[in-house]
Amino acid sequence: MISITEKTLEDLQFPTILETIASHCVTEIGKEKALKLLPLKEKHILIQALMQTSEYVSSYTNNNVIPNHGFEAIQLEIKFLAIQNSSLELGSFRKIAAISDTTNVLIQFFKKFDDYYPHLNQKATEVTFTKSIVSLIDEIVDKYGEIKNNASPELLDIRKQINVVRGKVNQSFGTALSQYNNLGYLDDIKESFVENRRVLAVLAMYRRKVKGSILGSSKTGSIAYIEPEATLHYSRELSNLEYEEKEEIKRILKYLTENIRPFLPLLIQYQEFLSSIDVIAAKAKYANRINGILPHITDNRRVYFRDAFHPILFLSNKQKQEITHPQTFEFTQESRIIVISGPNAGGKTISLKTVGLLQLMLQSGILIPVHERSETFLFDRILTDIGDNQSIENHLSTYSYRLKNMNYFLKKCNKNTLFLIDEFGTGSDPELGGALAEIFLEEFYHREAFGIITTHYSNLKILANELPFAQNANMLFDEKTLEPLYKLVLGQAGSSFTFEVAQKNGIPFGLINRAKKKIEVGKVRFDKTIATLQKERSKLEKTSSNLKEEEIKAREESKKLESTNAKIKQKLESYQELYDSNQKSIYLGQKVDDLARKYFNNKNKKELVGELMKMVEIENSKRIKATAKESKVIEQKKKEVVQEVAVQVEEIRKEKKEKKIKANLVPEKPKVTLKVGDRVRMFDGKSIGVIDKIERTKAVVNYGVFTSNVALELLEFVEAKK
Repeated sequence: MISITEKTLEDLQFPTILETIASHCVTEIGKEKALKLLPLKEKHILIQALMQTSEYVSSYTNNNVIPNHGFEAIQLEIKFLAIQNSSLELGSFRKIAAISDTTNVLIQFFKKFDDYYPHLNQKATEVTFTKSIVSLIDEIVDKYGEIKNNASPELLDIRKQINVVRGKVNQSFGTALSQYNNLGYLDDIKESFVENRRVLAVLAMYRRKVKGSILGSSKTGSIAYIEPEATLHYSRELSNLEYEEKEEIKRILKYLTENIRPFLPLLIQYQEFLSSIDVIAAKAKYANRINGILPHITDNRRVYFRDAFHPILFLSNKQKQEITHPQTFEFTQESRIIVISGPNAGGKTISLKTVGLLQLMLQSGILIPVHERSETFLFDRILTDIGDNQSIENHLSTYSYRLKNMNYFLKKCNKNTLFLIDEFGTGSDPELGGALAEIFLEEFYHREAFGIITTHYSNLKILANELPFAQNANMLFDEKTLEPLYKLVLGQAGSSFTFEVAQKNGIPFGLINRAKKKIEVGKVRFDKTIATLQKERSKLEKTSSNLKEEEIKAREESKKLESTNAKIKQKLESYQELYDSNQKSIYLGQKVDDLARKYFNNKNKKELVGELMKMVEIENSKRIKATAKESKVIEQKKKEVVQEVAVQVEEIRKEKKEKKIKANLVPEKPKVTLKVGDRVRMFDGKSIGVIDKIERTKAVVNYGVFTSNVALELLEFVEAKK
């Protein structure tokens, strides 16, 4: 579906992206695959690849971590298995068993967690699950990669015989060692190994006195290495048995190879599957580093990259601990071409490359660093003309090359094309080259292609302003320092700030004025107007940014106030419930007190019981029957409210006391000795009551509806109103 030239890939630095992804692969095959990634032609394959990477990224944040997919490549083993009657080496079988086991684990994992990884599971279901390979190898080879004793009856018998003979060799050698050592014929080292056989280290002067076969001597010739005559017979027998063992192992390995050979297509499939998972994992790790996501892919002709980052610049700045400024781009049928203008080093080329690279990455199955509400559609072709493209081999100047490139653009450009042209029209006479560039732009416009161009030419800025479905854009600069702000603003052309930049770099003012006189007044005025507008735009952007910050702060304060009001309302409701409950308790208490007094006077038990029952029935008729669980909750809530009230009352009292002491706002009134009948209130309260009774340091205060015991030190005298 998509056609991309090698030059476009280089212009957009796509190989750099692939190298970074490849560095995250854990296998060599995976690295090779990652470096060969290209835009995918089939849409359904592309969507599948993007979803698989997105699912792998999600594994970093959920509890279902994807198992390890690392493996040792079995390319050599695959080649040998393809050759009839060939035999694999022992180490190869352990590698085959490992790759088979790893694949089986992943297949089972993705099947189990299909809800989390549906697209990865779909990929895994294409691979056959079998334990036959592992079982066949495990029967023959142990976990250390050695042939098992019971791999065949013959091998078991041979190894038993070897163990017996080795015992005899050691026994006979030990006897000889002891005998000649006692005679003083041996060197201090006593024994050694030659050709994997135990030998006596005999002093050269006694070599004729020791019976046996001389297998060598030391470098100085002072020691002769002799195998004792007693062990020679057993050593020959051991050598014969070891030879038989090797031959039997060869036969077993050939037998095992023949059993594994039918699984050759499956082993190729396993290696392909695991290397693909390695690439997906590498893309996921890269996406995690650049905050890459999968934007919405639409069938409508719309590209909307919100808060887009250039991934290479983002990682580079991240390493340097510098800020990377995001850009927002939008192309629709009604806004197809963006003409970016402004001084150099402001970020025009990076902005242009960002769009092309992100689109290229996405169409290659790589997640991109944009806002989650971004969306795009798929292009059939991406065309680029970026940088100085002189060709010494083909004898082409920069301008000749660009004209050749434009010719190619004109042949291939259509409504499903994205074109990106840097410094459009340069390399020739400004007026003539500008006129030709204007015609090219009109042609691309009429073909309904999407594209971005960067330019300094005024005629292209004017054309972009006149064409209904094209628009100007500029990179913001600080109006005072002329430092770039690296922010793209759509809707207005940018000044090149030619004379301003020259003045900033120390060019004498007189020379700048002379230069201004050499060009048309209209051009100077036009550029000056653009520069002024751009400066005003910068000021507006700053004001807008400040206003947005203020608005965000105001919203946050509003939310805090709403939250506080809600809490206060909830607490007031709780306090009201507590107050009503207490009032009810006081009322019932007074009723009971009246009945008790009445019973005290008339001693009529029947009347007392009747009145009590009547009171209970009245109260019960008001109640809604609650379950035991609900009752517990209500009681718990009541306790919590009471505790909270008590704590807050205590805090309020402390605060008021501290405020009075610190502020000294009210002069201390002379203390009045309180007596029964005085009107009083608490220092931190408003309710006024009358003292009914004084007991030492406490007073019983009557508030009309209820009475309360209060410490005298907390009460103040209230004068009666006249």
